[in-house]
Amino acid sequence: MASGSSRNIGAIVLFGPPGAGKGTQAKRISSYFGAPQISTGDILRESFRHGSELGIEAHSYMSRGELAPDSLVCRLVQQRLRQPDCQRGFILDGFPRTPSQAGWLDALLEDKIFENLRPGAALPIVIQIDVDYTELLRRLTGRRTCPSCGRIYNVYLQPPRVDELCDVDGSKLVIRNDDREDVITARLKAYDQQTRPVATYYRSKGKLYLVNGERPVDQVTRDIFAIIIHPPDTRTIPWGL
Repeated sequence: MASGSSRNIGAIVLFGPPGAGKGTQAKRISSYFGAPQISTGDILRESFRHGSELGIEAHSYMSRGELAPDSLVCRLVQQRLRQPDCQRGFILDGFPRTPSQAGWLDALLEDKIFENLRPGAALPIVIQIDVDYTELLRRLTGRRTCPSCGRIYNVYLQPPRVDELCDVDGSKLVIRNDDREDVITARLKAYDQQTRPVATYYRSKGKLYLVNGERPVDQVTRDIFAIIIHPPDTRTIPWGL
């Protein structure tokens, strides 16, 4: 597939539960279009590492196990989006997390700082990768990891040649704590509770696209690229809500 790096893609907001393949798709979008993938976690860590006032303030909340307030997170995001590499577009990963953050983002995108983006860039393209709950559990609980070489398998989708043994060095595969069913169930529940009101906000604005994440990875990529290049009317496409 040829590069699309000369295209101004504007703001892309990508949603997806754990196991949906959001990380893979975000990297493909970034690589093909030459746009940075931006996550709030990375912004917070980088700001704190550089000793910025906002980063230190955000870290103070996180060190107490608290979420940084919307106003602080938005200021950090705004700083990042004003950097030169964002002028033709960017992929937001993990932001916005609340309807108020989504409203703030809409207002920011109406600012003239993004005048070089595609026409209508003030309307972000919001893509939600949809995968059935049962399939997500199968993807996540089936994961096994080699404690020696770090290679990851899935007993359902990509099993080792010998049951529970690494193909590379024969080590006994292990289930990481994050891959236990009770942990995964809690993560999926938190994701659903967190993103549902944000999805509702964007649906009401006619900006939300739903992509079937259960199909092959390359097909999911093609669907996402098609939406980015020629955003269709969400009322007339089969994956729109």
